Amino acid sequence: MYRSIIAALLFGLVPVSLPSMDEVVPVIENLAISPPSEPLEIENRLSASGVLILDAKSGQRLYGKQIDVRRPMASLTKLMTAIIILENHELDELVTIPYKAARIDGNTAYLPVGEDFTVKDLLSAVLIASANDAAYTLAVFHSGTIEAFAEEMNARTEALGLKDTRFRNPIGLDSFEQWSTPQDIAWLAAFVMSYEELFKKLSKRGARIRSVQGSYIDLVHTHALMHINGSSLDEVAKVVAGKTGTTNAAKECLFSLVDFDGRSYLVVLLYSSQRYKDMKTILDTIEEKVEIGDKTHKDENFTFEIRNPNPLRQGFEGQESEINVS
Repeated sequence: MYRSIIAALLFGLVPVSLPSMDEVVPVIENLAISPPSEPLEIENRLSASGVLILDAKSGQRLYGKQIDVRRPMASLTKLMTAIIILENHELDELVTIPYKAARIDGNTAYLPVGEDFTVKDLLSAVLIASANDAAYTLAVFHSGTIEAFAEEMNARTEALGLKDTRFRNPIGLDSFEQWSTPQDIAWLAAFVMSYEELFKKLSKRGARIRSVQGSYIDLVHTHALMHINGSSLDEVAKVVAGKTGTTNAAKECLFSLVDFDGRSYLVVLLYSSQRYKDMKTILDTIEEKVEIGDKTHKDENFTFEIRNPNPLRQGFEGQESEINVS
């Protein structure tokens, strides 16, 4: 279900290069779309400086706060790292853990040096456990050096039309040359989740990976709200996928895919001091909004005629430091 929602979100949301209007069918008739949602009014103050909440089915912005201000993004960086690896490698390729991976600071999976893991398992370590050693290993495996990998990340960023995002490393370590915005992160997250393999990893609470030599490593998702969704009842807004990020310059960052009452929401928080308190406020607001107003028309469909379709974009750099990144 979520992949179809994400595909719809990407339609007209991610900026792309288009042919001239003469080459595009001028009219799309009888296009059924989701009914518009009412904007969210969040009464309690959020600690995050950058916030974006989207209806994941229509791509409609429901709430925004400094959505185009550049800030450090910490380990949300690893979303792009995963894209580069998945688009260029087979999942069953074997990767040897280099010696330098054991010296990487911050959050790690403690990958044993010299042992071999599949690309698939290392991607699990990157997206579930936010493992810096796994991100470093994959980057060096692909490009040879961190610098070369960062260049490829920036090239892919440009191809995706993310004009307010730049990378310096595949991990998320703070740098004056590494930043993004809530808007770009939302586009990037939606694109990542369009890949079934990556979406599966972002939505797993945990996993076990195994090296060819027989070493087992248990991974636990770093998104705390992924672990309190024991109930399958629709009465509770649930986080079904996400990614964390934490550094000194970026503070607490978070992207979450939220499911409630048959609707899905994409939430991005940057530079938060209490990301889970912020998320509780947002989840409570979503529940209240649906209960009060949206049920009256949630099953409706509206039909529009769209002429000359042309999706357009709407419209802090951190200091170098060696700190935990998760």
